[in-house]
Amino acid sequence: MNTTTRRLASIVMVMFLALLVSTTWIQFFQADKLNSDPRNARALYAQFGTDRGPIVVDGEAIASSVPSDDEWNYQREYAQGRLYAPLTGYYSLVSGTSGIERAENDFLAGSADALWVERVRNLLTGSDSQGSSVELTIDAAAQRAAWDALGDQRGSVVALEPSTGRILAMVSKPTFNPNDLATHNTKEARDAYLKLLNDENSPLVSRATNTHYPPGSTFKLITAAAAIEGGDYDESTVIDAPTTYTLPGTRTDLPNYGGTACSPSGEQSLADAMRISCNTAFAKLGVDLGADALADQAAEFGFGEGVNVPFSAVASTFPDPESLSPDNLAQSAIGQWEVRVTPLQVAMVSAAIANGGELMKPYSVDTVRDAELQIVSETRESSMGSAVSESTASQLADMMVEVVESGSGTSAQISGTTVAGKTGTAQTTREVPPHAWFTGFAPADDPQVAVAVVVEQGGSMGSEATGGRVAAPIAKAVIEAVLNG
Repeated sequence: MNTTTRRLASIVMVMFLALLVSTTWIQFFQADKLNSDPRNARALYAQFGTDRGPIVVDGEAIASSVPSDDEWNYQREYAQGRLYAPLTGYYSLVSGTSGIERAENDFLAGSADALWVERVRNLLTGSDSQGSSVELTIDAAAQRAAWDALGDQRGSVVALEPSTGRILAMVSKPTFNPNDLATHNTKEARDAYLKLLNDENSPLVSRATNTHYPPGSTFKLITAAAAIEGGDYDESTVIDAPTTYTLPGTRTDLPNYGGTACSPSGEQSLADAMRISCNTAFAKLGVDLGADALADQAAEFGFGEGVNVPFSAVASTFPDPESLSPDNLAQSAIGQWEVRVTPLQVAMVSAAIANGGELMKPYSVDTVRDAELQIVSETRESSMGSAVSESTASQLADMMVEVVESGSGTSAQISGTTVAGKTGTAQTTREVPPHAWFTGFAPADDPQVAVAVVVEQGGSMGSEATGGRVAAPIAKAVIEAVLNG
């Protein structure tokens, strides 16, 4: 073989080797990337051409795929789309997925590893692939009650089953209609998405799990828990409760709501301070306890730890203790300054107290069933740890009962049922009305539901709003729906 022939043969071998390597690289190593590339039309056709499984609440599909007379074969439809949007999310050609649609996509699309037997059966029989159904933990009556009671006000409602962490209701307003994003008319879907994205009220963002608020006086539950857990206080301990409290290191006086006195003597029991939500008592108590004690107790209730339910919920936050000056610590102890929470987190605090101190991880997916209705996945309840001792939880519960029976939360009373609760009125700026909060659980002696309600900027009452007047009646409606179900 002459030199020219050898060189030509070498070049051909190199070209074949390069072709083999590139083909292997594309088909194996880059397969997932190419399949998920939004420009890959074949992947889109394969994805939207599948009979996607339904999302189910109380036996009824709230999201389902129906046959369509176009190249996509199936159209995603949402029954009561606005009511359940914070849970289902959306499934869109243009804007992708969110909520349950994203978190449970593999099951809904029928591509989860757990469904390999069904996929093999479909391959052998030539049957079309069909997604699995995802059954939620939501109580339809509680969801509707929360929606109706919140009305046209901006805010959120979250209800949990204390003993398991099951999410019974999750409402966020303003909301959106996922059907507008699911349309196969890409121009209409794109216009709808951009409109929602540019809406100053952020309807695409769940206020239940992904919006931070100052908790106001609902945080006093955590301050009280830190005090009792420290061993030097109990519900009957008498603490300072002045008419005004000068924030340490400043000349600024912190008043009580309406400028009223909490006690003629300037002192009262921890239980009484909780019952009437005395600002000055809890601000001074927080300073006495110290920043580390409050931060540690908040962490025990789940602050600083995001959870997946199964879609992600942002972590609630308590300021870094090292950054807190004494005056800021006093404000933090009553849920102001830089303390930020989600409604889900506040519901978790009440749920842990109701559950004897044990904090259960919240979740919204109950079971997943294949096309033959066989269970292929089932969420098992799990504990996030002990937030407080059983004794502390019992004392907190007793104080919360007094709040509803004769304190700031009487609007949450239910005939024949003992309700435990805590109100909150969270200041933002002087120009904006406060957020109205209520959190609690019932029945107090056998808790079946824990709830948190936030109504932004006082809702329909504006600057005249309080948690007791605005948020407590909403919580009452949700509790009644669960207990009457």
